Amino acid sequence: MQARHSPHAPRTSTSPALVPALSRALTLLERLAQRREPMSLARLASELELPKSSVHGLCSTLLRYGYLARQDDGAFRIGPGVMPLAEAFVSGTGLTQEFNALWAERAPDETVILSVLNGRDVVYIGARNGQRPLGLAFNVGMRLPAHLAATGKAMLAFHAGAAVRELFARAELTRMNGRGPRGIDELLVELGRTRERGYSIDDEAVRAGVYCFGAPVFDAAGEPVAGIGVCLNKTTLGADAGAEHRDTVLRVARTLTQRLGGRAPAATQD
Repeated sequence: MQARHSPHAPRTSTSPALVPALSRALTLLERLAQRREPMSLARLASELELPKSSVHGLCSTLLRYGYLARQDDGAFRIGPGVMPLAEAFVSGTGLTQEFNALWAERAPDETVILSVLNGRDVVYIGARNGQRPLGLAFNVGMRLPAHLAATGKAMLAFHAGAAVRELFARAELTRMNGRGPRGIDELLVELGRTRERGYSIDDEAVRAGVYCFGAPVFDAAGEPVAGIGVCLNKTTLGADAGAEHRDTVLRVARTLTQRLGGRAPAATQD
């Protein structure tokens, strides 16, 4: 029985041949990262549509190299072996270096984060936790649903609506704090508002009491390559509804876009 293709890997007629065992191992790791919880051998086999014997072999190999860890109850979770890969990626990313350079002299008052899209998630590749406590620490490597996170919505807003529909076609839009879009149509309406004003809002969809503004960073082709977010305690928004923080996220996004030689798109996409 064949494993389903990962939604993260586009398939074209000109794509080179893939190594089946490696594809299955990577799909297994992606599934664990998406679920954000330990999974048993039986559950992995069921969700990947693979024989238990095949999944057992994949897990044993990934355990050997530290990419998986096993709990006392036998369930598997992502292991520490992935961290050197993440650190190598971050250290070699000019975007991350430019982001870190912005805060070299002084830490921001509020938490500022940098993320990239990975399938239906955002992955944080830069974080400067602010001087004011949030009750939520953002760390490099952390993943959150893109349709809930401010940085994710900022990037998705500048993708074509058809591409967003396809990305979430077979996915349930989870709600972490009882908030967020209830379906793809509601998400697209929110992304349209985000595109029009140039920034996104996360109003406690990720964490109760946490309010975030997000803005996209563009490359030279005008494509969104990253998202910048400023997160604060909602009680500190003030009478101006957080205008200062909104302006901060827009300014940082423009600065990073310029340092990458990028540009904002001339016209928004449908």
